[in-house]
Amino acid sequence: MKALVITAPGHAEVQDVEPPVAAPGDVVVDVKRAGICGTDMELFTGDMAYYETRHTTFPVRIGHEWMGVVSAVGDGVDASWLGTRVTGDTMLGCGQCRRCAQGLQHVCERRDELGIRDGRPGALAEQVAVPVASLHRLPDTVDDEMGAMVEPGGNAFRSVEAAALKPGERCLVLGPGTVGLLCGLFAKAAGAEVHLLGRSERSLEFARAIGFDGVWTEQTLPDLPWDAVIEASNAPHLPAKALHLVEPGRRVVYVGLAGTPSLIDTRELALKDVTAVGVLSASPGLAGTVESYAAGAVDPRPLVAATLTLEDLPAILAGERPAGSGAGPKFHVTIGG
Repeated sequence: MKALVITAPGHAEVQDVEPPVAAPGDVVVDVKRAGICGTDMELFTGDMAYYETRHTTFPVRIGHEWMGVVSAVGDGVDASWLGTRVTGDTMLGCGQCRRCAQGLQHVCERRDELGIRDGRPGALAEQVAVPVASLHRLPDTVDDEMGAMVEPGGNAFRSVEAAALKPGERCLVLGPGTVGLLCGLFAKAAGAEVHLLGRSERSLEFARAIGFDGVWTEQTLPDLPWDAVIEASNAPHLPAKALHLVEPGRRVVYVGLAGTPSLIDTRELALKDVTAVGVLSASPGLAGTVESYAAGAVDPRPLVAATLTLEDLPAILAGERPAGSGAGPKFHVTIGG
């Protein structure tokens, strides 16, 4: 079968690889649509921290934002899964440790990360093998494009949930990437007044086009009381700014990651009586995201700039933006028929 493989820093190609086999407890999924994100770009450039920790080594088969149809089941898996449209979790815990027993498999010390850490090849391929326990069924009201946006949506869903916003309250999102924009959409769906802070004019224009209440740069940001601040950027100085901006007694949510350490003043955190929440993964938010998409509360599809083929992806990972692409931040590929 065909799969995208990163063979070395800055080099990716489509290769013929052995198709997966459904091990006990696993299923094989025929991938229909998948996306790439900032983590995939870091894996491509070699900047991903997991290379230093040896959680990830070359070659890497990436892809953790996906949907498809179950085509084979392993021993112990109910055959009723065959033919089901699904997406799945990225964080695959060991299932044996204390954290997994508490439902915290996404922070399991021995976890696999599909298409990110060594151990589980990713879904930018014709087929992917995943544990049946990681699957989420997709209702007919969640089309293939939306299905491949469930994973990034789960991060945003959790971030907005952590912000604890009430209708009419004011939320500021820092960072106009995919997760930041999705945070804004989920916050709007919760009835909040949503503002977004960014830098590039292209991304700011796109944010305006999808209807946020205010779109600002650091220089133009108005002096308003922010009931919640969601930090979804990769800028190392913005976590401290988020803490400075949020109203006392309220919440700041950290879902973005910079390439270098970000510092906050814990004196300000304590003296303002602020609750700070970190969000690592989509895992606990996947079901809620599917429900939100199915109900029409949030539509992630405007964020997809273009839908391409596997063969187009090496150029995209290298930073090219195909002619005719929309203004959104997300690129998808269609794989199956």
